[in-house]
Amino acid sequence: MRLRRLSIVYREQTTMTKAFGVVTEKAPLEALEIVRREPGAHDVSIDIAYCGVCHSDLHQARGEWAGTLYPCVPGHEIVGRVTAVGSEVSAFKVGDTVGVGCMVDSCQHCPACDEGLEQYCDNGFVGTYNGTTADAPGHTLGGYSQSIVVSDKFVLKISHPDEQLAAVAPLLCAGITTWSPLRHWNAGPGKKVGIVGIGGLGHMGVKLAHALGAHVVAFTTSESKREAARELGADDVVVSRNADEMAAHANSFDLILNTVAASHDLDAFTALLKRDGTMTLVGVPEHPHPSPNVAALIFRRRAIAGSLIGGIAETQEMLDFCAEKGVVADIEMIDIQDVNEAYDRMQKSDVKYRFVIDNATLQA
Repeated sequence: MRLRRLSIVYREQTTMTKAFGVVTEKAPLEALEIVRREPGAHDVSIDIAYCGVCHSDLHQARGEWAGTLYPCVPGHEIVGRVTAVGSEVSAFKVGDTVGVGCMVDSCQHCPACDEGLEQYCDNGFVGTYNGTTADAPGHTLGGYSQSIVVSDKFVLKISHPDEQLAAVAPLLCAGITTWSPLRHWNAGPGKKVGIVGIGGLGHMGVKLAHALGAHVVAFTTSESKREAARELGADDVVVSRNADEMAAHANSFDLILNTVAASHDLDAFTALLKRDGTMTLVGVPEHPHPSPNVAALIFRRRAIAGSLIGGIAETQEMLDFCAEKGVVADIEMIDIQDVNEAYDRMQKSDVKYRFVIDNATLQA
């Protein structure tokens, strides 16, 4: 495999590592060599075993989101093993199985960071890729690579067995993105929770809400997904295009977690909320949703809210819970050389439910 070498160096002590990324907006992902810093006093160096493929990776790499910095190496669902730790690191040791999610830094001193909600950092968190850094080439490069060096504050302990580690990777984004709102709005026994969309995010929402003990209703536009949603843990499944099925659940939900990233009519779902119920949006559509019917909110004190990934403490809580309950993502493993095809398939929703890269294939 021919590697494109990116040789800008901002730090004196660095190493080269193989990666896959894009060098321009229209280019396919290709083999690269990138620079990683040597671990500092508070750093953890990780050999990456698996990296999940998130739709955000596609949007960023293909320039569909404004502000993509090139070269772009995506990947923020990282599982691997510690190879070195800095002199001030006490929570991790060489050989530990660890994870890295969507963030690798934050200001650490604003009110949000003080509360363990680094994802809402008042000064902006540093993303695992496309975030500002002193490392070459001036922005962070993600998990489609052999290794990564991360501040110990943003490294997570993983206690799942080895045979589940590939399926743990999507928990670092899809898992925490659904866990955080489920926990914030107290999903659990005695609560009726709806999950809209049965994809990479939605399938984790169903699994986690079920594991938390809630009564779970999955919403899908496809009759063909009804049985699959039940297998994930849904107590009931509603085809949202069926008006009678929707009407049967009017005024009954404590929480609806809406994972759909396409613009759609929110009123159909807010009508299903009971008084004081909340619909939480975790998908950002390319075009805005139609304006909701405000009267439907006012007259039943319903709310439409949003939620962004999760803080480091709650991500660790989620990983520990999932290890205890045996919860992992449903995945399809791919070689890194097949990632462009995976992107094309992901755009067509042709994956059940998350691609995960075997990073050992970077050696090929």
